[in-house]
Amino acid sequence: MKTYIHKRYLLLTLLLAGTSALHAQQKVLTLEQAIDVALKNNYDIRLARNTAELSANDYAYANFAFIPRLNATAGTTWNNTATKQEFVNGTKRDTSGIKGNNVNGSVNLSWTLFDGLKMFATRNKLESIRNLGELAIKDQVQNSIATIISGYYNVVQQKQQLKALSEQMSISEERVKLSDAKFTTGLAPKTDLLQSKVDLNAQKALYIRQQTLIEQSKGLLNQLMAVPAGAIGYDVIDSIPLENSLSFTALQENIANNNTAIKVQQQNVNISALTIKERRADYFPVISFNSGYNYNRNTSNAASNAFSPKFSRNGVINYGLTASIPIFNGFNVKRQVQDARINFDFQNITLDNLKSQVDLSLNNAFKDYEYYKKQVSLEEETNDLARENAMVALERFKQGVSTILEVKIAQQSLEDSFYRLIQARYNAKLAETELGRLNGALVK
Repeated sequence: MKTYIHKRYLLLTLLLAGTSALHAQQKVLTLEQAIDVALKNNYDIRLARNTAELSANDYAYANFAFIPRLNATAGTTWNNTATKQEFVNGTKRDTSGIKGNNVNGSVNLSWTLFDGLKMFATRNKLESIRNLGELAIKDQVQNSIATIISGYYNVVQQKQQLKALSEQMSISEERVKLSDAKFTTGLAPKTDLLQSKVDLNAQKALYIRQQTLIEQSKGLLNQLMAVPAGAIGYDVIDSIPLENSLSFTALQENIANNNTAIKVQQQNVNISALTIKERRADYFPVISFNSGYNYNRNTSNAASNAFSPKFSRNGVINYGLTASIPIFNGFNVKRQVQDARINFDFQNITLDNLKSQVDLSLNNAFKDYEYYKKQVSLEEETNDLARENAMVALERFKQGVSTILEVKIAQQSLEDSFYRLIQARYNAKLAETELGRLNGALVK
């Protein structure tokens, strides 16, 4: 019997190798390649980058708040005067055809020397907003990579389920052959043959359905990579590798410094603190240096009297200091400072809440990780036992010492074992990925 069982194992191995050869005809997409494509194309990452670029662009001009403002104006006008006058004494005066031209221009400089240090607070705030944009990109990249890993290994587990169904179909096909031989020789009723065919057809239907699930899973993965959903002409790897050496103590020690969501919120706290400084600066006077040059030129082809100029030109330079002192503005500055302080408290509470949530997520993810590692080990042993049991039951059925029901029960146990093992590996990978995401370890 052991020799026969060994031959059965060899037959199943060859069948599975044939299935793998068919898959090998397609180009294999590795997880690293999927992540690389997603980092270039993923919509959420691209949106985060766009927001960060806006913040970086604002910061690029932050230092210009310290330099003077210079403005210039210029204009010219032409006039044509036609005046007719008749006086009481009967004299008349006609000044038609008098033409004139006026040219004026000015250059004004305004330089804020002191504004309660608001300029410095604004510059630092813009820098913090720029840093926030960079951190937001890292956070989005971490989240997107975690989603890509989940989506990629979902395809892998669906592929493994298809492989398990293929093995089940091989056993069912052998059952049909044995039932047909027994029915032909009169050693078994026709019902055994019919039931075997029914079970085989049911597995074929599941096989077709599983192929559809694989295509749908690839479509979801494509959406995460921002490539056409119909581009599914690729294969994935056959296994789900697991990291078995993660330490809860090491993760807990580093999570406060590595978790990107916490770092984003810490930056929000910094920005809200700088906003308070901005608002408080409005309590102080604003002292500015002002200077200007004004130019004016008038020309005319006639004069109303001997003392009226036909041409005049003026150029004036002025400079001085101005102070704008806030006295009363309806307590608007006080309201703005209070709002900024309330927002600062809100951001701190949000940070504390986020730290608590991350700590809870870390604990839960590590417990899942430990549980699924143990389940994988147990299910691997169970799967070996279930496979051997199915082979023994099939051999006993061939020799006529057991019924088809015994074979079916053993086969169902093997099917359930495959499902639990594959799910345990996938869930262990999800828990491992979540730990990496929480600890900011998905981006090297």
